[in-house]
Amino acid sequence: MRRSGFKFWLIFPLFAFILSTVVFAQSNGQGEYARRFQNGSQLYHLQRWSEAAVEFRRAEETAANVNDRSAALYWVILSQLAHTDYGSALLDMDELQRSAPFSTFTRDMNYHRARIYFNQGYFEDALSYFNNYLRLTENTDRETSIRRAAAYFWMGECLFAMGQLDEAEKFYAWIVGRYPESPKIEAATYRIDLIKQKKIEAELLALLQWSHEESLRTSEDYQRTIRTYEHTLNVYQRRIAELTNNMNELQLNETQEQEPYDSISRNNNIRQPLENIPQPVYVPQTQNDELLERARELGSHVQELIRDLEARGEL
Repeated sequence: MRRSGFKFWLIFPLFAFILSTVVFAQSNGQGEYARRFQNGSQLYHLQRWSEAAVEFRRAEETAANVNDRSAALYWVILSQLAHTDYGSALLDMDELQRSAPFSTFTRDMNYHRARIYFNQGYFEDALSYFNNYLRLTENTDRETSIRRAAAYFWMGECLFAMGQLDEAEKFYAWIVGRYPESPKIEAATYRIDLIKQKKIEAELLALLQWSHEESLRTSEDYQRTIRTYEHTLNVYQRRIAELTNNMNELQLNETQEQEPYDSISRNNNIRQPLENIPQPVYVPQTQNDELLERARELGSHVQELIRDLEARGEL
């Protein structure tokens, strides 16, 4: 009995020393965590983002439990986002998802991850993560309401950047109607006005395009009409020239054929029967006059068409 009691009193001081050392280390670790976290917060508010991330990282390394570690890692990510270090932020988001999948910090990461994808131009992925954030949150307090309004706004921005103006306008209108105290309401109102202006511009552009195409079609019709009249005029002119040549040849032949009969008649006083004398082909003068008149009318019409086009600035 004496020996066992002696051993107990021999071991007890050692056990007490170890316990006090552990308690001191824990208290010292908690103090280190609190000091690092406070330093990071001060640097963050001073907008010294990279230094703040370093302090929050050291706080994460000295955290005694999962909640403290998640909080420190959350602020590491916020500091990286402020410093536009998107690659590191995404890696730490994945780590936070693995270490604390059901924490409020992980839930909020949907919003911040969506913002990263928006800034990098991945609008469809950003829409998906914004939607996840809205699905996991409710308007329980003012801060959450402000964040939800911002999520709606950035979803509208994604759609606006993708050219889906009608859908984007619905999100902006939702903010104006449901979140009048949101800091995004002025930007949402501006976007609504801009979308309306873009719609008017699109309608005017379509109208101008239609007018231009119609003008081109009209000009082409005029050009075809002019070419048709020119072709018809050339045909009539060639026809007139052919008729004129034929008349000249007939008159020449008539003169040459008449001269022998006149000579014989004068010398021999022989009168040939009228029906035996070849008669020239007669072309009525009225036909030539009609062709010439038609050609002149066509020429005048063509000139009027040309003057009309020149007056409209199409030639």
